[in-house]
Amino acid sequence: MIAGVAGAAAAALAATALAGSGAPAAAPAKPNIVFVLTDDLAWNLVQHMPEVQRLQHDGTTFTNYTVTDSLCCPSRSSIFTGKFPHDTGVFTNNAPDGGFNVFHSRDESNTFATALQGQGYATAMMGKYLNGYDPKSLFVPPGWSEWDVSGNGYPEYNYNLNENSTLVHYGNTEADYLTDVVGTKGKQFVKRSAAAGKPFLLEIATFAPHGPFTPAKQDLDKFPDLTAPRGPAFDRLPANAPSWLAGNTPLTADEKSKIDTDFRKRAQAVQAVDRMLAGLRQALTDAGVAGNTYVVFSSDNGFHMGEHRLTEGKQTAFETDVRVPLVIAGPNVAAGKERPQVVQNIDLAPTFQKLGGAPIAAGVDGRQLVTLMTGGTTAEWRTASLIEHHGPSTDADDPDLQTVRNGMPTTYEALRTPAYTYVEYDNGEREYYDRTTDPDQLNNTAGSLPAARLTALHDAMTALKNCHTGTACWDAAHVS
Repeated sequence: MIAGVAGAAAAALAATALAGSGAPAAAPAKPNIVFVLTDDLAWNLVQHMPEVQRLQHDGTTFTNYTVTDSLCCPSRSSIFTGKFPHDTGVFTNNAPDGGFNVFHSRDESNTFATALQGQGYATAMMGKYLNGYDPKSLFVPPGWSEWDVSGNGYPEYNYNLNENSTLVHYGNTEADYLTDVVGTKGKQFVKRSAAAGKPFLLEIATFAPHGPFTPAKQDLDKFPDLTAPRGPAFDRLPANAPSWLAGNTPLTADEKSKIDTDFRKRAQAVQAVDRMLAGLRQALTDAGVAGNTYVVFSSDNGFHMGEHRLTEGKQTAFETDVRVPLVIAGPNVAAGKERPQVVQNIDLAPTFQKLGGAPIAAGVDGRQLVTLMTGGTTAEWRTASLIEHHGPSTDADDPDLQTVRNGMPTTYEALRTPAYTYVEYDNGEREYYDRTTDPDQLNNTAGSLPAARLTALHDAMTALKNCHTGTACWDAAHVS
């Protein structure tokens, strides 16, 4: 008999004997969660990340995963809470309708971290928290047993970390590179938690590949001839473009050159993220807990680089900005599987809570993904996602401040299904892209839709943007 089979058979016999004798069976160990959240990572960078591709091979990729807003702070607030921006109150990166202060005053005590800590988990947050958070305050939010968080970590060097209420400055040496620093701390946390026999949740939120797109020194010579992708939407306006976009003239040679340079730097910057992911997975193996750990990889939003005559940025409802990677591997998760169901970042918090045995409050708008992850029935899954954006931003301190050239959409809500994207702006303009025939979103046909169809789309989106409980949001997300 093969040794592994013999061991499994012996374990089964032992369990049977225990059951027959009336002895209590040992409760299964709670699973660990390692969540790697990147900043501004679009799908077009995954091709340059072999460790992410290995995670896809080992786990399940959600191909219709979108964010609630293609902007850092509102997206992260939705991730922490499982709520849409209309329920977190975080629509931007700055007060009065966004940023750390708004989240701190409303939702910080009800996150997946507080829920899992209440279930006995060791919890660690490392890297980037929310826009406006200042590590010099030495504040550690509730729910986190370890806290190693920076504020302005975008340059990757010369930054401060609040390390469990002690301010530590890092300089400009190769060893100070922020992605590497938090990766090392993450591996140490895994080792300590596993040795203590305690379930753990680790979130490492990198600043990479957010601008200024700073690679680690060892990666500066990578991809010397790489240029930005030039798909059908590159340097092309959609027909019937909304007014915030319609005035953009063709990209200049200098703009195209900068896009190519910055795309290369972004690809270089994510090499450290890829190595960090490999290091974390190896640490799990070394600690003997890989088989009981879910590894989750994602991004807070995407990034456009030349598409639709926009230079470099986000904040739009285009696919480049709202559809981002979500890859999950772990116990009972199908390997090499793609899931096409409509999922959003509001689904991560209830998923983590379900895995950790924490109750999911009625006010959480999202839905746990455990059934999808493990291959269960999906017949009744939602058919539409909601994107909510306030704009344009004019705050000079906003690291995501954009110009008309980058894209400065006014306030909008968008309804996205696997087949189409529908957008309503606060000035009355609308967009509709049938992505089955127009996957690059180059033909806005809202003006030619029948009035009854426009009314149905408006009503469906209104129901979603006014939902405030998991049941109501679930019902409203079943859209034709």
